[in-house]
Amino acid sequence: MSDVNWEDSFCGEGNSCYRIGTDGAGNSYIAVAGFEDRFLTDSREALQQMIRDIKAGKADHLL
Repeated sequence: MSDVNWEDSFCGEGNSCYRIGTDGAGNSYIAVAGFEDRFLTDSREALQQMIRDIKAGKADHLL
């Protein structure tokens, strides 16, 4: 696996903090902050939509 370039953590109002990242091959990753070794990967578009939903409060309970 390529090295993942993680962005700064995003934290909602509760304790749900997560990080997103990309690698040199264009793959996107999302992980709970502090657990970057256990990540989800999908297409950039799918993860962007999930992040938009989380930030909008629609899926905060998933993390």
